[in-house]
Amino acid sequence: MLCGAYQGAGSHEPIDFPAFQGLGWTLRRPPDKLALTGFCPKTGNQEVHVILMSSQLSFTGFAWRNLWRRRLRTLLTLCGIGMAIGAFVGLVGFSRSFEHEWLRMYLSSGTDIAVVQQTFLNTSMDESAGVTLRALPCVAQATPMILNLMDLTQDVNALAYGWKADSYEFESLALKSGRRFQDGQPEVMLGDLLASNLKKNAGDTLEIQGSLFTVAGIYHGGSALEAGAVILPLDQMQKLGSLQGKVTAFHVRLRPAPPGETADRYLARAQGQIEAALPGLRAVPAAERASNNQIVLLAHAAAWGTSSIAMLIGILGIANTMAMSVFERTREIGILRALGWQRWRILLLIQTEAAALGLAGGIFGIAAGWSALRLLAALPQTSSIVSASFPVLLLAEALAIAVLAGLAAGAVPAWRGARLSPVEALRHD
Repeated sequence: MLCGAYQGAGSHEPIDFPAFQGLGWTLRRPPDKLALTGFCPKTGNQEVHVILMSSQLSFTGFAWRNLWRRRLRTLLTLCGIGMAIGAFVGLVGFSRSFEHEWLRMYLSSGTDIAVVQQTFLNTSMDESAGVTLRALPCVAQATPMILNLMDLTQDVNALAYGWKADSYEFESLALKSGRRFQDGQPEVMLGDLLASNLKKNAGDTLEIQGSLFTVAGIYHGGSALEAGAVILPLDQMQKLGSLQGKVTAFHVRLRPAPPGETADRYLARAQGQIEAALPGLRAVPAAERASNNQIVLLAHAAAWGTSSIAMLIGILGIANTMAMSVFERTREIGILRALGWQRWRILLLIQTEAAALGLAGGIFGIAAGWSALRLLAALPQTSSIVSASFPVLLLAEALAIAVLAGLAAGAVPAWRGARLSPVEALRHD
């Protein structure tokens, strides 16, 4: 039961492998492969194990050979992680487009500050606070508003704004037909996108929560959130929601900044004046309000929540693939350990394969998510909200998440593979 290793295709010069003494195996290494032959101690039969390998035992060579050896399993794993990354790209991209439309709405109307409640749970304030607000020297105009999401039909729901008829925010709207509504009257104005979906024209009637309203006019909005919305007189919105005397926020347009004072400094000073005059209320810059209102936060939470569930499924797929890979290659790992590979090299090899799966799945998912965004941008129902543009930051986030998911999924299989004993691994059936 003498063990020896022979180098070269026809060489008979032995190389000592003391780690194999007493196992009854012989190692031979032709130029392009490693062959292990001998009698198995359990079965008593001669067995031959061949490992194709590059001359330098490269990580990439081993990783590629293993992934290619189980092509169907690798493809299914790539599909799993790809769909997870695709969901992330599509949903997060959609929510960020939604946030961008909020910012466009504020910019087009000229709103500088939104005054809201300090507490998240209490989202309404007294309409009477507008008197104090308009008296401040930095405030040019301050208009109360109510924001809500309403079911207009069984199939159509839309954002509903409650404005006063003299609100400065009408300046950003282009009236296409009809007229502006009048305060105190059961009238509404429809964005052109919403009017098209409802098949309504100026002069038609629309039922909202059991009350009939006349469509006073059709307008084109400065943002998709206005084009797909319905605007009611503030007092009618208060009546529908039983919010008499209450509003969601005040939108404020500031006076021009004094000479020599920067816009940022003037905005910060105006915030301080408003909050000092109205304790318990917050003066939020329009850009911050666009990214930090309840609807945008809900869209972001839904996008990240759904993506996280899909990502967990993808991680489990990679973990299963890597665990099966380690199990099937137990003898191969034992031979590599006997040849002198240290534990950290085995761990790095398996983690390289897992990261490669994550990266490839990430690229596939980015392509799928981008295609979904392009499809949504082409549909009439969503074209005004969704943008097909692809921020570089979102691309980097998707790739980083994909690679990290691969590394996390491969951590346990890699640790188990690195702990294998060469002797026990070679006895593995």
